[in-house]
Amino acid sequence: MMPRLPGSLLRFLLVGMANTMVGMGTIFICQRLGVHDVAANATGYGLGLLFSFFCNRAWTFRHTGPVWPAAWRFGAVFAVAYTANLATTLAALQLLGAGSFLAQLAGMPPYTALFYLGSRFLVFKRPAPASSPYPS
Repeated sequence: MMPRLPGSLLRFLLVGMANTMVGMGTIFICQRLGVHDVAANATGYGLGLLFSFFCNRAWTFRHTGPVWPAAWRFGAVFAVAYTANLATTLAALQLLGAGSFLAQLAGMPPYTALFYLGSRFLVFKRPAPASSPYPS
């Protein structure tokens, strides 16, 4: 029997799959409209990141705190996760001699794990319960 995933992890993975469709769909549409590859890529990833932030905030983690501080933390966590993805991908290519496709696949687990953990415990953390000034 497989262990049960926390609900937030399952929702995070579903948002990630939808995010991939939004980002790649945007890139392909931009390319069909004649937009340069770099601009199309930046547009796709930018919209994907916004989609991911708002879906994860509202649905995955049900965050009700202030938006802007969470958005800044989300950007920082993304940067860390992407750096781990890139480092893993490059290591697989250069040190292990993996092919391009396998190297890209190798970069996905650290990216996903860091992005989930960072989102759960840093970006969309639940506020501590208010303590009562009166002893119980």
